[in-house]
Amino acid sequence: MDLSIVTVSWNVKEHLKESLEAIFASQSALTFEVLVVDNASTDGTPDMLRAWAMRESRLRVFLNTTNEGFARANNQAIEQARGRYVLLLNPDMRVFPETLATMVRWMGAHPRAGVAGCHLVTDTGETVPHVRRFPGLWNQLAIILKLPHFFPRVLNNYLMRDFDYTKPARVDSVRGSFFMIRRAALRVGLLDERFFIWFEEVDFCKRMRSAGWEVWYTPEAKCVDHVGRSFARVSGYQKQKMFLTSMYRYFDKWI
Repeated sequence: MDLSIVTVSWNVKEHLKESLEAIFASQSALTFEVLVVDNASTDGTPDMLRAWAMRESRLRVFLNTTNEGFARANNQAIEQARGRYVLLLNPDMRVFPETLATMVRWMGAHPRAGVAGCHLVTDTGETVPHVRRFPGLWNQLAIILKLPHFFPRVLNNYLMRDFDYTKPARVDSVRGSFFMIRRAALRVGLLDERFFIWFEEVDFCKRMRSAGWEVWYTPEAKCVDHVGRSFARVSGYQKQKMFLTSMYRYFDKWI
């Protein structure tokens, strides 16, 4: 099998439906499976997934009774995946007809790429900036203290605001919403489940780089990113708490 697409959902039924429709509408010769792990949604998502799985043999569904977080839920599916490549795809993403086949071909032509991300765009076609340098203590402190509100350029280096999204490049990390992994590179291990959400994809990219694999951005394929529709349901306090917890665990691990 060419590709295993892994999606973790939580109360984004309509976006997930749109994402699945776009995936299964692909007419390419690509062989793929879709594994959806639902983290105890209460918006009717489980019933929708059960009905969909009855008519679509390429869809496998895992229904959690509690919210297991992003890393652990993705690992549930990765352990069951059969593809040569594994794509972590957020439920609020919409692929274009050639997105998946293009990325699989691109990975085949770049054997040292352990992880790759594509060109993410909004509904109106605007680029979603998502390539980042590895986080440092000072830039993360600036985020916590809201310094960019007063000094907009303070994060220019970390956010790579001068990055050219029209050209492919080896990078530190790419956004976890579209995160293609080479199965052979999974020798570095799965996502670190100490991260409930945030920093898990950065940690994974850092482990990839440390093991000698490359992390790439390529503009050859593109995908619509609705940017955080699921997480919009979480309160600001909870988001801040989760961010700080994950940030602490990241620096405790790497510094």
